[in-house]
Amino acid sequence: MSTPEEKKALTSRQNELNAEIRTLRQRLNQINSQKEALFQKKDKLNKQISEFISKAKSSKKERDQLTTSVKESKVKRRELDDEVRKKIEEIKKLNAEKRKIAEKFGIKDDPSRIKDDIERLNKMVETEVMSFEKEKKIMKQIKDLKKKFEEAKKLSDVWEKSHKLSREIDKLKEKLDEKHKKVQTKARTSQEKHEQMIEASKEIDDLKKAEKEAYSKFVEKKKDFHEVNEQLKKKLEEAAEVNAKIGAEKKEKKKKKEAKRKHSLDEKKKLVEEKLKKGGKLTTEDLIVLQGD
Repeated sequence: MSTPEEKKALTSRQNELNAEIRTLRQRLNQINSQKEALFQKKDKLNKQISEFISKAKSSKKERDQLTTSVKESKVKRRELDDEVRKKIEEIKKLNAEKRKIAEKFGIKDDPSRIKDDIERLNKMVETEVMSFEKEKKIMKQIKDLKKKFEEAKKLSDVWEKSHKLSREIDKLKEKLDEKHKKVQTKARTSQEKHEQMIEASKEIDDLKKAEKEAYSKFVEKKKDFHEVNEQLKKKLEEAAEVNAKIGAEKKEKKKKKEAKRKHSLDEKKKLVEEKLKKGGKLTTEDLIVLQGD
């Protein structure tokens, strides 16, 4: 049986432990909330990283495809440019040949233009009403033009080739211009995709840094949680021991009190039984004593 001082010390320690346990549980709940929030933050950052990685891969794939297409288009553009240069060289040679023939035969006009003039004047004679003098004059023009045309025929093949080449060069230049515009458009888009990829890479680096920081803090909180939890376990074990001691004291006290009450009741019973033997009258209290058990 403990002394009153020991009982008082046990009760005091019990109260202290209960207060410490409450504080530790509150702290544990707080740390757990912080730990879970950090884990969720880390998980969210990880998902964002995955999204940006997917964007970066997509931008890189599109950029690479466009870069390949730009290279192919440049090759085709160079081929067209070379073809234009060759035809320009050809037309230069034809023009030189044309000038040589024109100088040799004294031809100044384009045969096709002379032919057009002859047709125009013939149509005028056939369709318009005019005086004899005017018609005669026009017929002389037609005759002179025909003579010129016969002389200019010597140039017709060279002239035709020159016109044909000129038309081909114009078409090639149109294709070349169109190809150049497409190359520029694809190159711009490729650059945009490259910049998007670089931007996504920067975001990934920043997010990874934030994720690493969140994970580091999560590990620290996990460690704090474990330490506080161990402290709580020890306090709970000590509290269980103190409660057990206080419980044992109470049980012992109750047992002694019960023994004392039983002893007192037994003494009273003896007195009532003596009273019965002597023929005394029993009171209500005597009857309660007899039924005490």
